[in-house]
Amino acid sequence: MTKRIGLGHAPEIYKAMANVQAEVDKAAANAGVDQKLMELVKMRASQLNGCAFCLDMHSRETLELGESPRRLFVLDGWRETTLFTEQEQAALALTEAMTRLAATQSVPDDVYDEAVRVFTEDQYRAVAWQVIAINSWNRVAVTSHSPLPKRDA
Repeated sequence: MTKRIGLGHAPEIYKAMANVQAEVDKAAANAGVDQKLMELVKMRASQLNGCAFCLDMHSRETLELGESPRRLFVLDGWRETTLFTEQEQAALALTEAMTRLAATQSVPDDVYDEAVRVFTEDQYRAVAWQVIAINSWNRVAVTSHSPLPKRDA
């Protein structure tokens, strides 16, 4: 793999991205969005974007929050299971629609309608901003060929 210029080495821009992420996390907490749901959003977008760095980081963080390994293992096929709550399903569908905008050019009305049915306005905003944030982080890591950190297993 070709070594790339690391986009994280632009401290002012990286700090601004980190500040956006911190605001998203704060908005989610203030709106009462479960932290594990927000991590599932990060995981699903990172799967779609093929971001190994983010998948590695967020799978570890999600497990540390007490998420079931089984749910992470089947996340890519979430529609075929009954393992995810109504809110999680709506968040995952929204994540997929927003992440695939280049192909779909829209968030379908049924996806939006379900999301606003199960989330308050503030919760919806927090989830949507999480999708925006993780897609941005994925683009930083994938474009930079960010290596996985060294650690045991």
